[in-house]
Amino acid sequence: MSLRNVAIIAHVDHGKTTLVDQLFRQSGTFRDNQRIEERAMDSNDLEKERGITILAKCTSIEWDGGAGESTRINIVDTPGHADFGGEVERILSMVDGVILLVDSSEGAMPQTKFVTGKALALGLKPIVVVNKIDRADERTQEVLDEVFDLFVSLDATDEQLDFPVLFASGRNGYASDDPTAREGTLEPLFKKIVEHVPAPSADPDGPFKFLVTLLDRDNFLGRILTGLVFSGTVKTNMPIHALDPDGNVVETGRASKLMAFRGLERVPVDEAKAGDIISIAGLTTATVANTIADPSVSEPLHAQPIDPPTLSMRFAVNDSPMAGREGTKVTSRMIRDRLAREAESNVAIKVTESEDKDSFEVAGRGELQLGVLIETMRREGFELGISRPRVLFRDGENGREEPYETVVIDVDDEHSGTVVEKMSVRKAEMTDMRPSGGGKTRITFSAPSRGLIGYHGEFLSDTRGTGIMNRLFEKYGPYKGNIEGRANGVLISNGAGEANAYALGPLEERGVLMVGVGEALYEGMIIGQNAKTEDLEVNPMKSKQLTNFRASGKDDAIRLTPPWKMTLEQAIAYIDDDELVEVTPKSIRLRKRHLDPHERKKANRAKAA
Repeated sequence: MSLRNVAIIAHVDHGKTTLVDQLFRQSGTFRDNQRIEERAMDSNDLEKERGITILAKCTSIEWDGGAGESTRINIVDTPGHADFGGEVERILSMVDGVILLVDSSEGAMPQTKFVTGKALALGLKPIVVVNKIDRADERTQEVLDEVFDLFVSLDATDEQLDFPVLFASGRNGYASDDPTAREGTLEPLFKKIVEHVPAPSADPDGPFKFLVTLLDRDNFLGRILTGLVFSGTVKTNMPIHALDPDGNVVETGRASKLMAFRGLERVPVDEAKAGDIISIAGLTTATVANTIADPSVSEPLHAQPIDPPTLSMRFAVNDSPMAGREGTKVTSRMIRDRLAREAESNVAIKVTESEDKDSFEVAGRGELQLGVLIETMRREGFELGISRPRVLFRDGENGREEPYETVVIDVDDEHSGTVVEKMSVRKAEMTDMRPSGGGKTRITFSAPSRGLIGYHGEFLSDTRGTGIMNRLFEKYGPYKGNIEGRANGVLISNGAGEANAYALGPLEERGVLMVGVGEALYEGMIIGQNAKTEDLEVNPMKSKQLTNFRASGKDDAIRLTPPWKMTLEQAIAYIDDDELVEVTPKSIRLRKRHLDPHERKKANRAKAA
């Protein structure tokens, strides 16, 4: 049986996970009567809810091309979002070819550029699939030209520029050389993979070598290491050792269990040969980027370097008056152990402990990546206090440097002026502006990451929810100076108790409320946004004094506007430097870092001095 290892790369929402579903069905991986979930590869709850791929996953299908010999195709579904790029870079070292999927209407987007650049730099040859050709607003030929221009801008070789093209609809399960086709099967895609992607160039006769690219845990087997066998053969219970990238022996042990991918399942196998993508259990400290090898091997395999983190947040023990009421994991030791596990398996995250041992600085690729980590911990029962994200500066040749992002915005023509104005306030420079059809304009900016924190909500309001913003780490560039933060102050509760309708009614005139009637409050908790720039302490618990006197008419029934309930990402982006987000399994609350008003004044005076 011949073997092919291929990765599918695409921008968020361009349909790669749906296409993999159809490849499963048409290769006979699922029985005809087998009930299978839509987007089967997105196994994580958060992936299903958000409709995005967060964790890279391996799978395998067998295809019989009709010539008698079947081919096993190992497919890796990669995350489309740049925040999870730590996964992508490692994954690409396991495969020999890539399928680049682009939407027939949206075309080549920033995240497409990110992953494709990594693939081309590794010398992988792409197969381009223009997906969703049955869309009413498809512009297939223009999109193909955009992809070619993208490859040229990424310094693709002549061989890489001579890429095969297929036109497909992943949802309807067909692919064709003809862009006008509207029915058929995915047979042409299977053929292109077998013809165009080379077989693994592994050494079957050398000593066993295996590079770890993914790490996960199993309650029964412990640490499971997934990667590609670069040379030799490994058998169950064979003695092995792990080498770090510098060649030092990390640990020795045995390959107690070998597992290969068959469809969506990981099944035990007795041996694996060069070129196979497998999982190994039996080691306790080996991690991502380590080389697992025969004890005679002393030279490690080259591991792909990872782009540095650009954003950090402070994860602290929840010290609010309501701490410990909703979560089960509230101590610094539990938080430390959980973050250490995360940093172990996710190489794009760096964790450092503060001197007071009660908080941890967690650095990552972006707000979405850290937001997903916080949401995952919250669902596991953790309570946390999260600070405002801050970018990580570095010292360059010309002084202080900060991270920049390429921002591509698709917006209705009528809103383009507002967007350009708001982005210029955030020190962004416009690099391109062109019509993108259907009364929309595509604007490209180079913007400091610092200025984009908290802008997405405002952007959606400015564009009436119709704008689409995509961001991608670009470079470290010169420090842009002071960027104005949030324009509005906040309403702060001056005591503890329950929110009262009689008190909230007049407060609505002061700004936008974030709490409803009957909600438990504490001193220093943020209950709303002030219409003015300064913070305002208010009493949201004040009730009406009851007397024996009757009003001449009935008291007007107090009608309150529904409170503004933020999602986790919105809350993290909204808060200022002196505020925290209190995250528990059931609630997301905003609060001041110093709950006592005297402490706040003292901190403000110290900051001003």
